[in-house]
Amino acid sequence: MVMQDFGVTAICCTPSYFIHLVERAAELGIDLRELPIRAGIFGAEPWTEGVRVHAEREAGIKAYDIYGLSEIIGPGVASECEAQEGIHIFEDHFYPEIIDPETLEPVPDGQEGELVITTLSKRAMPMLRYRTRDITAVIPETCPCGRTVRRLRRIGRRADDMFIIRGVNVFPSQIESALLTVKGASPHYQIVLTRESGLDQMEVQFEVTPDVFSDTVSALETLQRDICKAIEHTVGIRAKVSLVEPHTIERSQGKAKRVIDKREG
Repeated sequence: MVMQDFGVTAICCTPSYFIHLVERAAELGIDLRELPIRAGIFGAEPWTEGVRVHAEREAGIKAYDIYGLSEIIGPGVASECEAQEGIHIFEDHFYPEIIDPETLEPVPDGQEGELVITTLSKRAMPMLRYRTRDITAVIPETCPCGRTVRRLRRIGRRADDMFIIRGVNVFPSQIESALLTVKGASPHYQIVLTRESGLDQMEVQFEVTPDVFSDTVSALETLQRDICKAIEHTVGIRAKVSLVEPHTIERSQGKAKRVIDKREG
């Protein structure tokens, strides 16, 4: 009998760690698109469509979102199908509700709110109306894949990762989305919050790629201005943008730490 080695065709990790692997492979001269990996299953932290596009383009894969919580079951509460148009929640095991996080009242399908989950099949540690702090909405339309279980919008942010700067509510995912609209941008960034003379300040440290870093000063200044404009357009406030050298921002093998809050009080 002839044994065939099909190799590993999928990878499962946090999206930020996969982006780190993409970068490391490039440094080693490895083209991930030539490997047999065809699918990436990413979860454990919010990630944007921009990160999906980057991962799929650089690695030649299809990137799928998987959702879970350690308190509920871990990975496996909901997952994307091949349509990549929302995550299907496994309703035979979990009952989802979307509520207004302030009033705690249910909101209609299609309206954004906080996901609340009740487990239907857990025996050892059942959870009743568990507030996840994850912000999403029920997608009322039938999925193109034909499945009839309910879909949720991909979890792009959490109610508790929001920070307030100069009276404006800001989510790290908004900064990430703004960055990835700029040509030549990479997904490596960090938000540093400080307070000077009683006023809150936000600095976005953005790591440039080696080819961009070796570009002319005028090109770097143009990139910096474009990022400033994109952030201001997205969140409505002006932030200081600092371009930092490649590999300056610490890579995470778990969940990425995007915000460093140095404000006191």
